[in-house]
Amino acid sequence: MCGIVGCIGKKEAQPYLISGLHRLEYRGYDSAGIVTISNDNKATLLRAKGKVSSLESLIGKNTSKDTIGIGHTRWATHGEPSETNAHPHQSGNVYLVHNGIIENYKELKTSLKDHVFKSQTDTEVLAALVNSFYNNDTELVDAVTQALQLVVGTYGIAVVSARNPDEIIVARSGSPLIIGIGDDETYIASDASALIGYTTQAIYLNDGEIAVCRRDGVKLRDLAAQPISAQVETIEIDMQAIQKQGYDHFLLKEICEQPVTLRSTLSGRVNVEDELVKLGGLNLTVEEIRDIEHVTIIGCGTAYYAGLLGSYYLEQLVDGLTVDVAMASELRYRSFHLPKKTVALVISQSGETADTLACLRELKRRGVKTLGIIIAVGSTIAREVDGGVYVHAGPEISVASTKAFTSQAVTITMFGVQIAQAKGSGAKDVAKFIKELDQLPNEIEAVINNYKDRIADLAKRYAHYEHAIFFGRDTLYPVALEGALKLKEISYIQAEGFAAGELKHGPIALVDDTFFEVALILDNWLFDKSLSGLAEVNARGGHIIAITNSKKQIDAEEVLVIDTKLDLLAPLVLNVAQQLFAYYVTVAKGFDVDQPRNLAKSVTVE
Repeated sequence: MCGIVGCIGKKEAQPYLISGLHRLEYRGYDSAGIVTISNDNKATLLRAKGKVSSLESLIGKNTSKDTIGIGHTRWATHGEPSETNAHPHQSGNVYLVHNGIIENYKELKTSLKDHVFKSQTDTEVLAALVNSFYNNDTELVDAVTQALQLVVGTYGIAVVSARNPDEIIVARSGSPLIIGIGDDETYIASDASALIGYTTQAIYLNDGEIAVCRRDGVKLRDLAAQPISAQVETIEIDMQAIQKQGYDHFLLKEICEQPVTLRSTLSGRVNVEDELVKLGGLNLTVEEIRDIEHVTIIGCGTAYYAGLLGSYYLEQLVDGLTVDVAMASELRYRSFHLPKKTVALVISQSGETADTLACLRELKRRGVKTLGIIIAVGSTIAREVDGGVYVHAGPEISVASTKAFTSQAVTITMFGVQIAQAKGSGAKDVAKFIKELDQLPNEIEAVINNYKDRIADLAKRYAHYEHAIFFGRDTLYPVALEGALKLKEISYIQAEGFAAGELKHGPIALVDDTFFEVALILDNWLFDKSLSGLAEVNARGGHIIAITNSKKQIDAEEVLVIDTKLDLLAPLVLNVAQQLFAYYVTVAKGFDVDQPRNLAKSVTVE
């Protein structure tokens, strides 16, 4: 959450800061600000409530040729969205931007008698704390180090001083920061997307590291002021991946990219002819895979739902395997027990999700083997797991996750196939899963090409409703949860997902004319059971949209029949239809599709 940028070099800083903030706006868009420092020690501080465009409008009246600066786009934690609460925060000559939460800020604030606080933020407390150590005999890096030794919480910070236009101090603990290395230019960002086009070389800061960034290079140290050697890595994102490429919104682009991204996820891993799946990077021998008896899956939001869907497939593929799926935000505080021979799958789109990262560290402390299912190369979770799989889905810019869900669920399924193969499983569905994995990209492509217009028309008809219920059985239950999440995230229609068999145990009381219902139905052994749930809703005056692969008679207000060859993986095909439905409902309502209110893409705070 929130985005940080910074630069120091020979070129004017403001253009990079604004460009970088636009690219990171999906991480927070309640307010934004920048500060630049001139060679004669004057600071130009600009802040604005709202999106980066509001900040950008101030630049014309306040253009500076300064070559050092930092910037921030905010997702509010402490204090409402406002210009006063926007970053950078100032104390004396110190200007600071911050991602994360300082948990002991109230305690620290009481000791800072010489600073007059103007904002409601924990960040201003940190700025004042740094300034309290910053005197004529102290270097800025030493003041930052002393301040951070007193801090409890998470942070990614960038600090500049009007006294010193020759360096930026950055530090992290639990919130990502990347330092881009250019030709007599040093860049700072909380996400690699802000660095694309400026440099391909980067240093990924680790927790507890502080960097002194100058025009001619970077020096790293720890909180004990001991020097650390820096490892420079190559950034693997390209410019095309973070552009709309002619689409009206990033969300539509990312939905429509799924056939391509899925092929990347599957490429080199699924061999249909030999009926084999091979995932590299697991760091597990065949014997270790064979010995797995329990899998625990950890995630938040969409990643959790992908894990829940994947758990059904693991159970189908591997006889005797036990599986549990946990919300990371809950598991981290539970007194949980895991059986011996457990492997944990840690799922995160950003690779920085705070709750998921906390669970990962606790699992490792307990000696559990951890495997990451990750999109973001170089992310913290990717670095800390024992092994794992990059799903190669590319960056998601829209806040609502779509292609990540599909690739994550597919990757878990491939892992299940590999366990089944290692155990010599005779499960008849193994070969069928492999065949359907190979066919899935084409099946999703057909949905996008053949049903997009029909779904858009349906969305317009149902966009006026205030509430929605999604329901399905078996593998369609996680898909119902994900469909409801997508709709509520971007359209603000209050939507809930349920297991179809649970409707009669309470939720069906909600059915009235302010609700519509989405019934997800597969033409399989549970078809008649699914129709029973649909009939119960119809009997109470429901307004049902049935999304199904069945050509049999279904009594619903609208029936969207998706023609697919798939059986086991058909839920992932139906899910694309409901992704499009949520998108077109939001367009019909006139809301911001890519940056819905109150949300941010990467959740790096608790």
